[in-house]
Amino acid sequence: MSTIPDDTSSRLARRIRLEREARGWSLANLAARAQVSKAAISKIERMETSPSAATLVRLASAFDLSLAGLLLRAEGGERLVRAADQPLWRDPASGYTRRQIFARADHPVELVEVELPPGARVELPAASYARLRQILQVRQGELVLTEGSRRHEMKAGDCLGFGAPADVIFANEAASPCRYLVALTRL
Repeated sequence: MSTIPDDTSSRLARRIRLEREARGWSLANLAARAQVSKAAISKIERMETSPSAATLVRLASAFDLSLAGLLLRAEGGERLVRAADQPLWRDPASGYTRRQIFARADHPVELVEVELPPGARVELPAASYARLRQILQVRQGELVLTEGSRRHEMKAGDCLGFGAPADVIFANEAASPCRYLVALTRL
């Protein structure tokens, strides 16, 4: 985790606290549900640190939201989302950037663009995929995606429909950035 640097991260920190308080949960309740330490959540809510992608996914799942849903609630949302208004978030742990191209509470599909730097690796728990169906297409570079024990080596243009929920590792083992799109729908 790192210091919160921007408005998006500040709004996200406030939204996490609001989601927790709206449910009447203590920090300990959320920590147990998300499997994230109480101290880490407290620092996030106080805007002292920015959560990693894995932490953010765990928190969103605890709220029964997708990562995009949590980010959307932090940002607000319109039907027409201009490129300049698409929320961009940087994972402090891996350096990957995530652009929320489209997401609305009243629409079943979300579209996300991710850029994974060379050598970066992001691990997400199976719980983050429990109520989602996703399709990923590599737009540029190479991506190694591991679902449970199955390894998929993907190049530009390759597309993968995710299987049953499993722990997932996104890795860029190449020397150049990897950019990919993810389309997802909640079940």
